Amino acid sequence: MCPEETSMRLTVVEARDIPEAWWRLLRECLNNGFEYTISHGSDGLVGRKRKEFDCAVIHITQPGIRPLVPDVPLGVPPPTDIDTVEKYTASYLLCSGKQPNETYTYGEYIESQYLEVMEMYKQGGFNTNQACMMVGDKASIRLSDPPCLRIIDTRVRYGKLHWFVYFRSWDLWGGFPTNMGGIQLAKEMMAQELGVGDGEIFAFSKGLHLYDDAWEYARLVTRS
Repeated sequence: MCPEETSMRLTVVEARDIPEAWWRLLRECLNNGFEYTISHGSDGLVGRKRKEFDCAVIHITQPGIRPLVPDVPLGVPPPTDIDTVEKYTASYLLCSGKQPNETYTYGEYIESQYLEVMEMYKQGGFNTNQACMMVGDKASIRLSDPPCLRIIDTRVRYGKLHWFVYFRSWDLWGGFPTNMGGIQLAKEMMAQELGVGDGEIFAFSKGLHLYDDAWEYARLVTRS
């Protein structure tokens, strides 16, 4: 970023599938991300550097294309795999149970709302703007590590189910591939239950970033 930059920069990435979106975001974040040292954050993060988008909008037109997880060059540790994505969906994203070391799970907020959204569509039809799932509450700001995912909004239009998600903070290397893969699997299950097609994903974040220890891996991926 140029030192004289004074206004927020909107980054819009259009991609066919999740791996393509990840690759395009890695390249854009390396080249144009705002670099800074973290002054307040979760344990172990203060003092580290990251490159971050001011505001990112990601539009994935066919997120269900397999593979859901990205491929990486030889020697680069993969950020995730399909087993991790499937476990994340079942035991964290859509499950309200918590492990002893967890202060929250997305599922404790989403699980009941997920069922209510499907019932709303089944009983009232698809022409509604109320089928929105929220993560977190007014006490979340006091957590040492508040939820990153905050909203999953939904819409059925043109015969397909589309999801709109917002992350307040989002690790592009270690989080994005697993998060998006899990979100896509959850969306597919909802679409099947509703008897509609699987649609697009729109994702938004003012905190999509790369930590300094992933910069070199990202360079290797985007060079391939």
